[in-house]
Amino acid sequence: MRRVILAIVTTAVALVLLLSFKTHTQSAVPGSPPSSVVGSPAPGPTGSGPAGSGVTKTVTGKAFPTIYGPVQVKITITHGRITAATAVRYPQGTQRDTQINSYAIPLLDQRAVAAGNAKIDAVSGATYTSGGYIGSLQSALDQAGMG
Repeated sequence: MRRVILAIVTTAVALVLLLSFKTHTQSAVPGSPPSSVVGSPAPGPTGSGPAGSGVTKTVTGKAFPTIYGPVQVKITITHGRITAATAVRYPQGTQRDTQINSYAIPLLDQRAVAAGNAKIDAVSGATYTSGGYIGSLQSALDQAGMG
């Protein structure tokens, strides 16, 4: 009889602990440097249209934490399109971080430019980095008014 009661109590405690488990959520890293928006007039198109009709902006999104470290993305927008995307901050604390991110970051940069938005596929094997990258990319797009 004692064993049955012990088993029931143990099961109940395990169930309570399991249900109270909270997963890691992504949010801006507290104390991270403020994101920046820099605008400079781009040369006007040749031919038709007024000179200086385009603007080039460089925007740095908020740093998003991952369990391996924060990820922060800087984008360049010209004529309302993403023309460059670069991860300026990402996990590099271990040899494994360096190995994973040496192939993941360039792919994410390419996908961001190709898509022109934050709706990009994660890189297999770099799920956490991809999630942080997409979050910071969306933050940069929101700041640029493209969100």
